[in-house]
Parts: sequence; structure tokens; C-alpha cells
Amino acid sequence: MIRRLSLLAVSALALAACGEQAAAPDAAAPENTVETAAAATNMAPNFTLVDSEGVQRQLSDYRGQVVILEWTNEGCPYVQKYYESGAMQDLQRAAVEDGAVWLTIISSAQGQQGYVDGAEARQWADRNTAGANHLLLDPTGQVGRLYDAKTTPDMRVIDEQGRIVYAGAIDDRPSSEAESLEGATNYVTLALAAHEAGEAPETPYAQPYGCSIKYADELDA
Repeated sequence: MIRRLSLLAVSALALAACGEQAAAPDAAAPENTVETAAAATNMAPNFTLVDSEGVQRQLSDYRGQVVILEWTNEGCPYVQKYYESGAMQDLQRAAVEDGAVWLTIISSAQGQQGYVDGAEARQWADRNTAGANHLLLDPTGQVGRLYDAKTTPDMRVIDEQGRIVYAGAIDDRPSSEAESLEGATNYVTLALAAHEAGEAPETPYAQPYGCSIKYADELDA
């Protein structure tokens, strides 16, 4: 109980630092999440976005491969935990080496925390030695909303047939502190391992946590 209270306190301080709200479990939440959509259709909706190099990328182009979607925001302490420790890059490279496609998506609106243009996105990727296949720009938030992405990070694992097999939090430690990575259960890693074994993930959905995505109509007060 003491450790849990400590993690919650650290999370609250991190949220205050980035001026965001974390997504937390809510029994009264509307039934319009990816969890619900995945349970109903189990299919990842197709989309087209321009990457940091100015090239259009379509999800359907990767049918036949496992695809990981990662929502990010360079100003978010929860994202920084993963990138500054190198943990996210390790996950990306391991997945890509196994034949998966990793697509990192930025859905921050122009003028909001995390927004970058193509050149800035390339600089961020280079600075962090990111291991994703492509960094996709979604300034209108259309794709983020299509997947009901709530936070950064927020993850999706899509199988070769285009089915969402995992959605939600990257791990089970809702903290922005790098120390929380030690001993954490990484849901993406588990989902990929289960899929490789021909099994469904034991945890197909976990409530996402982190900084709220700054969509165009959700400006700071």
C-alpha cells in the first residue's frame, strides 16, 4: 500500500509538471474506447498519414506483418521515462528485428505540447536514436481519435490479419520515474510473445496512463 501511494504521488507531480491529465480507470467511462471497438470488430481501422520524411504511409501497406502503434509526445514525462532510459528504443529495435513494423504517431495539435513538423520530428528521432520504422504526423488528431488514443504513451499491437490484439498502457507502473521500469510488466512485450507462440495475450487491454494527448479542440485553459 505504501509503494502504491508513493507511485500515485510521483505521478501527480509529473502531471503537474507537464500541465496534463492522466487517464485513470473510471467505471463511468463512456463505452467508446478501442477496448470496446476491438471486442466488437477486432479489426484495426485503416489510415493514411504523412511521415517525418514527407512520405504517405498507409496501415494496410503492412498487412501480413505485425504492427505496433505508439503515441508519443516529447514533452511528456512519461514518454521521457522510456526514451531517456533507452527502454523504448530497445523495445522498438527488438520488435523490428523480429519482423514487426513499429509506427510512432504524434497527434499533438499545432501550438500544443508535443507538436512537431517534419524537420523537428526527424531531429527528435535522431536525438533519441529512435528505433521505429516510421514517425507519423497526425496534427489534426484524426487517427488518434480513430483509435481513441488517450495518453502518451498509448499502445496498439496489430496482428498480420489486421486485428487489434492489444490496446492500452505500455506497462503496469503508472509513474514517470525511470526507477519504475525495474520489475514492471510490459504489456507490449507480453502481447508480442503471446502472438509469436500462437496465443492470445493474457492482458488484451490495460487502462492507459500518461499525459493526455493535446488534440486540436482540447487546448490548455
